[in-house]
Amino acid sequence: MKILKLFSPRSLPIALVLLMLTAPAIAIAQQFSPDLFKSLHWRSIGPFRGGRTRAVAGVPSQPNVFYIAQVNGGVWKTDDYGRTWTPIFDDQPTGSVGCIAVAPSDPNTIYVGSGEGLQRPDLSVGDGIYKSTDAGKTWMHLGLRDGQQIPQIAVDPRNANVLIVAVAGHPYGPNTERGIFRSTDGGQTFEKVLYKDENVGGADVIFDPKNPDVAYAGLWEARQGPWENAAWNGTGGGVYKSTDNGKTWKQLGGGLPENIIQANLAISPSNPNRVFASLALSPGLVIYRSDDAGDSWTRITTDPRPAGRIGGGDLAVLRVDPKNPEVVYSASVVSWKSIDGGKTWTAFRGAPGGDDYQNVWVNPNNGDTIILGSDQGAVITVNGGKSWSSWYNQPTAQMYHVSADNAFPYRLCSGQQESGSACVSSRGNDGEITFREWHPVSAEEYGYVVADPLDPDIVYGGKLTRYDRRTAQAQNIMPKPFRSADFRVVRTQPVLFSPIDPHVLYFATNTLWKTRDGGRTWEQISPDLTRKTFDVPETVGKFKSERSAQPSQRGVIYSVAPSPLDINVIWAGTDDGLIHRTTDGGKTWNDVTPKQLKAWQKVSILDASHFDKNTAYAAINTLRLDDLHPHIYRTRDGGKTWQRITNSLPKGVYMQTVKEDTERRGLLFAGTKLGVFVSFDDGDHWQSLQLNLPPVSMRDLVVHEDDLIVGTHGRGFWVLDDITPLRQLSDEVVRGRAYLFRPADAYNIPQPSENGTPQPRDEPLAENPPSGAMIDYYLKSAASGPV
Repeated sequence: MKILKLFSPRSLPIALVLLMLTAPAIAIAQQFSPDLFKSLHWRSIGPFRGGRTRAVAGVPSQPNVFYIAQVNGGVWKTDDYGRTWTPIFDDQPTGSVGCIAVAPSDPNTIYVGSGEGLQRPDLSVGDGIYKSTDAGKTWMHLGLRDGQQIPQIAVDPRNANVLIVAVAGHPYGPNTERGIFRSTDGGQTFEKVLYKDENVGGADVIFDPKNPDVAYAGLWEARQGPWENAAWNGTGGGVYKSTDNGKTWKQLGGGLPENIIQANLAISPSNPNRVFASLALSPGLVIYRSDDAGDSWTRITTDPRPAGRIGGGDLAVLRVDPKNPEVVYSASVVSWKSIDGGKTWTAFRGAPGGDDYQNVWVNPNNGDTIILGSDQGAVITVNGGKSWSSWYNQPTAQMYHVSADNAFPYRLCSGQQESGSACVSSRGNDGEITFREWHPVSAEEYGYVVADPLDPDIVYGGKLTRYDRRTAQAQNIMPKPFRSADFRVVRTQPVLFSPIDPHVLYFATNTLWKTRDGGRTWEQISPDLTRKTFDVPETVGKFKSERSAQPSQRGVIYSVAPSPLDINVIWAGTDDGLIHRTTDGGKTWNDVTPKQLKAWQKVSILDASHFDKNTAYAAINTLRLDDLHPHIYRTRDGGKTWQRITNSLPKGVYMQTVKEDTERRGLLFAGTKLGVFVSFDDGDHWQSLQLNLPPVSMRDLVVHEDDLIVGTHGRGFWVLDDITPLRQLSDEVVRGRAYLFRPADAYNIPQPSENGTPQPRDEPLAENPPSGAMIDYYLKSAASGPV
């Protein structure tokens, strides 16, 4: 039975002009002091299953201390060999990180390179280099803001202020801040010391640990395209050497191939004349070795496994044992080990299965202490690989979307990068959310995951499965006609139920499909809604002449928004920049694309209004056109006209999602590559609702009952419990000295029992929502006594 039960209240200290919940019209120019919302709190609920981890580093003199960075989850630190991890970078403006370097001469000095440092179908970009001089307690931004992707930093072993940086540059366009950079003042200034052109960036850089006047660098020529899976490579890469501490460079030959796309490098600490190169060629993937400091090279193995790219993209990373130059590690689909200088290889960790290892660090004082970064998180061994720490203690999942089911407590579901899918309960039965509260649901990693509104134990997701929790049975229910070459999909395709008829499930390819019987039969309810032709975007640059860059119909429907008010009204947006609308359930479709949209400005999310069937909102993601600025559009006339509504949103943060509140008209929420924003005037003005959220990609938002939920691409799910204060803010709040908000209905939930055995605090745990009602109040000035 629903009752109201008092709970420890939270206060709202400051407010400006706001709108009553019952107001009939949308107010104008509503913005508020950031202090207004500072007592609200986002709650992380996991899942505690690690995400893609590219950057790993340890402290040689402190073997218990390690640093990791998820590509979109920020920097984390452990001082107990990976038993527990603590985020130490969340107060910085980016969570996208590609590398970490601890200064060998000063373990308190740490450099972080932002941006994933990779070229792949789904990536994030950063804003330069960061530095800490107190082991991660505080940070300062240094520079190279336009580098976007920094895959490697090398610090001179003798001097923590001398560093060489590999800057990959823009993944989706040409730019000049790329190549190899050098600093001699701790990153206060940088000099570009190796540069070919606006298309070739830095891939890797290493110092000779015994003679840091010697350094090696790898270059990389690549470009991601405007459409998914469009990637082009050039042979402008190569291996370079410096003998003057990185001031000048010469390209190495001596047996190296000429057609190098990308080069990753490793040096033997005990025999620095031995250098390894993992090379991407046009075509081919190979490993070469030099035993004379780069003068001559030989291909050391014909085994393709240790040289393999992860998913066809991420090039293998090599590292050498500190004492034995014959022992070499490769981080690839599997982690490999060689004990004969790279000639033969055996699986070290991850076979069978293929965990997709991104990086490896070996303690230079003890070769048995190793950390591996993988697509599932980071793991540590202190006994040469006999046993490992867990990656099930890192809430760094890369979720693609988020949906909430109708169970109690409700569960949040999504595909998770490299880990299939997960549904997580919003409340645990034992006083907190533990590992018992999340489960995979047999959907693929990239997709939407949605539960049946009438039976939350039936879950649909990916492209396309139906999963029954009770029996653990998974069925492929892809529409049979889809097997024709006329239909296309990309990694993430919409799967969603009608908000009006809970029997109707939609699935999108380049056409829209509908089923009323759980996927047994399907009806195609749209033609191909994508562009038939287009002008190739200028960002493709020199690769325009490539055959795969020529215009052809290759787009898909990327977002679908059925109206909550009229079952016949459906909006559909494509990744190639079109929006269509039907008002007759799919019999006919009208192109209602905003005039401002260009080809391949991806319609990331469409949201149909809960108050007017002619109103809709569109979040446009323009990253693939090398445009980092926000784009949100609103229509109030069925798509005849659109207005761009990005006033007050920061520049340089492209959009991921926009959602309308289900109760208060004009209350909107938006997710960008770095944060969550709120508008009280239908998008005319925005302000931050970041609070305690980390600065990572906010992939999707959902309003479920009285809660606002975000699915992040790097830190799992977060819940803002009870947004009724945001719905009720009004002029009356500001005029009065105090205001008590009307509480939402609440459940009287018995206090949970842990049966006398509470979970240890070092277990991966997330907090439960409050039990009972949440009482919110506003005070114009601080109270002098108890409230």
